[in-house]
Amino acid sequence: MKPRRKISAAARALKLLRLEHARRQLMTHHRFMMRMLYACGLWLALAFFGLAIGMAGYAFFEDMSFTDAYVNAAMILSGMGPLGELKTTGGKIFAGSYAIFSGLLIVIATGFVLAPVFHLVLHRFHVEQKGEE
Repeated sequence: MKPRRKISAAARALKLLRLEHARRQLMTHHRFMMRMLYACGLWLALAFFGLAIGMAGYAFFEDMSFTDAYVNAAMILSGMGPLGELKTTGGKIFAGSYAIFSGLLIVIATGFVLAPVFHLVLHRFHVEQKGEE
């Protein structure tokens, strides 16, 4: 009997991201919920990372307070646009670059959350198709 290897938390998390092949059976509801929780956690981590970059940039380039930097970064990250008037050239360049970065970040992070859902729907459709043959 082989001794069972211990799997690290990072290896378990990466295993959750691996999608099953079309020939394999559908995953259990518990496993799907774990995959969705992991995807939502990844989305939150990316959003907080983007928010931290925005807050640091606004504080550095525009000399904004913590609260003003937070609200401006949050508004750009959500796609609404900045609240405060930008006074410096560096601040304006940062705000434009941060807006492009934020748009891409949200699209990528949302893809992490939607990928398991789309995969499950397509996988279920494929399983039903195979059952009809």
